[in-house]
Amino acid sequence: MPKRRRLDPKAPWLELTTTAQDWKGADPALLATMLGQLHLIRAFEETVLELAGDGLVHGPAHSSIGQEGGAVGSIVGLGSTDAINGSHRGHHQFLAKAINHVSGGVLDPASLVTDGIQTVLQRTLAEILGLAQGYCRGRGGSMHLQWFEAGALGTNAIVGGGVPLAAGNAWAQKHAGTADVTVSYFGDGAINIGSVLETMNLASAWKLPLAFFIENNLYAVSTTVAEATGEPRLSARALGFGIPSWRVDGMDPLAVHLAMKDAEKLMRSGQGPAVIEVEVYRFFHQNGPYPGSAFGYRTKEEEAEWRARDPLDRVAREMIALGQIDEAGVASVREQAQSAMRDAVAQLLEADPESAGKRRIRPELWPDTDFVNVGVRGDASELNGVRTLEPTAYAGETETKKFVDAVAGVMDRRMGQDERIVVLGEDVHRLNGGTNGATKGLAKKYEGRVLGTPISENAFAGLGGGMALDGRYRPVVEFMYPDFMWVAADQVFNQIGKARHMFGGENPVPLVLRTKVAMGSGYGSQHLMDPAGIFATSPGWRIVAPSSPADYIGLINTALALQDPVLVIEHVDLYGDTGEVPAGDLDYCIPLGTAALRREGNDVTVISYLNMVKHSLEAVEQTGIDADVIDLRWLDRASIDWDTIGASIRKTNSVLLVEQGARGTSYGGWLSDEIQRRFFDYLDQPVERVTGGEASPSISRVLERAAIARTEEVVAALELIKRGMGGR
Repeated sequence: MPKRRRLDPKAPWLELTTTAQDWKGADPALLATMLGQLHLIRAFEETVLELAGDGLVHGPAHSSIGQEGGAVGSIVGLGSTDAINGSHRGHHQFLAKAINHVSGGVLDPASLVTDGIQTVLQRTLAEILGLAQGYCRGRGGSMHLQWFEAGALGTNAIVGGGVPLAAGNAWAQKHAGTADVTVSYFGDGAINIGSVLETMNLASAWKLPLAFFIENNLYAVSTTVAEATGEPRLSARALGFGIPSWRVDGMDPLAVHLAMKDAEKLMRSGQGPAVIEVEVYRFFHQNGPYPGSAFGYRTKEEEAEWRARDPLDRVAREMIALGQIDEAGVASVREQAQSAMRDAVAQLLEADPESAGKRRIRPELWPDTDFVNVGVRGDASELNGVRTLEPTAYAGETETKKFVDAVAGVMDRRMGQDERIVVLGEDVHRLNGGTNGATKGLAKKYEGRVLGTPISENAFAGLGGGMALDGRYRPVVEFMYPDFMWVAADQVFNQIGKARHMFGGENPVPLVLRTKVAMGSGYGSQHLMDPAGIFATSPGWRIVAPSSPADYIGLINTALALQDPVLVIEHVDLYGDTGEVPAGDLDYCIPLGTAALRREGNDVTVISYLNMVKHSLEAVEQTGIDADVIDLRWLDRASIDWDTIGASIRKTNSVLLVEQGARGTSYGGWLSDEIQRRFFDYLDQPVERVTGGEASPSISRVLERAAIARTEEVVAALELIKRGMGGR
């Protein structure tokens, strides 16, 4: 018979409940503050549901009524420099953090609503109504609430989407030498999301001061926790990652507070993350003013049982029993909170002159429609004063440099001059510079700033996004292959790309994402794509695509100076190429939005990027056609050099777009449409395109070559254009 022995988890898993002695020993000021916060949040949420019922909330109204105890209990002891983020049901967390910030963490039940608190209530309500005075200038609404000054990093409409970002903030807190912590709130649905579990692993491995706060409200819309998972005690997830965890009654705010203080002690002392699961109950449906029983998935009896455990009543009863307040005092707290909400509503609404007895939002409070696209990216004013150089016009001393050495060399230079730069990705710290030598020598030279990550693109991309939003660091994230962006698509596109615009258009997101196109290397369908077309049609990103070592130096320097997320696309075909670069100069920038005219001609405008610039030049020489060859360099729609493109098209009246990758995700698809819209009157024929095939490249050398474009395909396209020109 084999021997068997019980294995115990590495970290403790505790259930915490309060006793009468805990309530008796609690600071009366703490209990008074919790009571005040609970009533302010409840009155706020009741007002939101009322306005939603009147059709004045455009979009969802995810009420937190019934769940306030978890937010208030966990946040009441945090400081303004501690941070939180949350999910789509996050009004209570945002309000608790904002109220804490403006009140210094202490509320007086006799005089509950200060000017600062009144402002918080009104601006938060304005945001939910989509008004300009909201914290995100009306763009965030109910699900995207952010106020950095108060330590509210932003709530999130994607289930589990904010958790990796919180890890980035926690990393920044730790490495800035603070004792601050970050708390990421999410529900029972998110606990089964890959990005959450990836982030738990990463936070544990790196000992980040991050609390994973699970609001287990028992239902994901109408699906019960027991239906969705084999272990409904959700804090058990922590055991697999060696994270200490607590399970608490979320209808008892003091119990939540005591569990959070235990977790804070662990996190603030550098021992890593914590998991706290609170069992709470949303008194209403997923969205709107009706109970779940109205939709048939809960019983009225169940709802009544949970309503009898209302956290507002629990705190009031305990305080009354201790002689700290009486019934009249509790009633006064509620009336003050309700009065504050009536005042906030009065500032935002007015009688509707077209509908008797109804209200409308004051028309002057709506955002100006001219604001609709402001802040998709920044205005690039941060580049004012940087030293620029155009390699094609440089006439000084040069030296020969291999492309991949330029990649490593310029990053070495920047990291030596800017301590904010942190490089992270899979294997970037080993193999003497990662899988291609692009980070050669950096790990030893910049200890603690070249971070080899687990294989978890969702987690480390989001962590990089959180670092960028924190503002103290400038992350350079590497995806080993661009196809891996699909694994991290939520973090790349929904989070990082949209963050500036979604939260009001002002917060910078200084992140560089490096990746390499590997067509021709035999790595097959899931490793070889060109990501340009996907990123160019997704908001928020800037894109650079260098075709020479000199361009790489100038473009990466500009990318690292920008306050926007920038995708830097490299190509393995270019890594071994050499080129002339300004001697001893790794500090110049290539101006934002400038293409390079690699060859001048009169018959056709050939537009390309990356390694296909080289193939285009070869094809032009082979065919003898007299062509302008434009190297785009900047690919995002905000940075296209339309001046250079337009001047060439007005001269040649013909365009050929050249790229290597698959037609379906083609960059040239949107670019050709834009060219024809802008320059239709100057074109003698439709824009022609060279791309790969419909299929992704295969492993077979023959099939891979058939799936991509190189010099031969450009030659064929130019010959067709040449014949169409009558042979000239």
